[in-house]
Amino acid sequence: MTADYKGVYTFAEQVDGELSGVSLELIGIACDLAKDLNAEVTTILLGKGVRNLADELIHYGADKVILYEHDDLELYTTEPYTQVITGIIEQYKPEILLIGATTIGRDLGPRIAGRVHTGLTADCTKLEIQEGTQHLLMTRPAFGGNLMAEILCENHRPQMATVRPGVMVRKIKNDNHIGEIIEFDFELKKNNCFVTVEEVIKLTKNKTDIQKANILISGGRGVGNPESFSILQELADVLGGEVAGSRGAVDAGWIDKDIQVGQTGKTVRPTLYFAIGISGAIQHVAGMEESDFIIAINKDPDALIFNIADVGIVGDLFEIVPKLTKAIKTERARKEVTFNL
Repeated sequence: MTADYKGVYTFAEQVDGELSGVSLELIGIACDLAKDLNAEVTTILLGKGVRNLADELIHYGADKVILYEHDDLELYTTEPYTQVITGIIEQYKPEILLIGATTIGRDLGPRIAGRVHTGLTADCTKLEIQEGTQHLLMTRPAFGGNLMAEILCENHRPQMATVRPGVMVRKIKNDNHIGEIIEFDFELKKNNCFVTVEEVIKLTKNKTDIQKANILISGGRGVGNPESFSILQELADVLGGEVAGSRGAVDAGWIDKDIQVGQTGKTVRPTLYFAIGISGAIQHVAGMEESDFIIAINKDPDALIFNIADVGIVGDLFEIVPKLTKAIKTERARKEVTFNL
């Protein structure tokens, strides 16, 4: 039965005609998996007036884009999206289907898996083809991130996984890459699972998404209290960065979940990452170890964070961070004076 299924498929999530970052990241890992399976990468693109996005998906590595446009797909709702993707699975029989572990993906993935009677591994941080069996080996954090579980779906297809944004690396865009756009022939059927979206109210956030920040100043339990995060904010301001934190800081109620770094938070890859008052537990390290340059500040010389830091400073953060902020301000002021002269 499973031999009839072939190809690595991804779902291209778009909102208001703009592709989410994870949609491109999925194509990157799909290309790696497809290479091991000697298969093609196909991306599913749904919406209204989104045909222009198909070329971008191809330029990022998709061999084919299955396109379906319909008025009922202009805004995401569960049933119509599930119907179309289920129809695609039944017709094309993909071996693997990857979906972003976003708000939309976490709603859509389980519904599709239930509809086609297969398994789904949620919030994956690693995907690879198991040597010998050619099954998809899906790795995800379990028990609050205290261990990593490896999961196989041996007897059902497609093998489905949702993948956390920021974990996989998108391929370099290649405008010369050629692919095929397939317009899917399908008839949506309205049923009692359809819902009507009366109004969309968008929340405007002042903070930058930490996954897009080049510089992150991240604090942990060692910061001591929510008020002390102002010290980190001052350093972030002079460096043009953003403040983030560990799960410990979130659990203590000091910072919002939106800016948590780690297995149960967000995965980040900034150019410069400050780990301040962070011990270096595996749950946190998994979310930031791919940073280009890591500076750790901790009073414990045996803190695990020093094992991955490019620069480690042992000492009291309440002395070191303000001095560092002041030194950067002084140096910048000096350069501005020199330039003006």
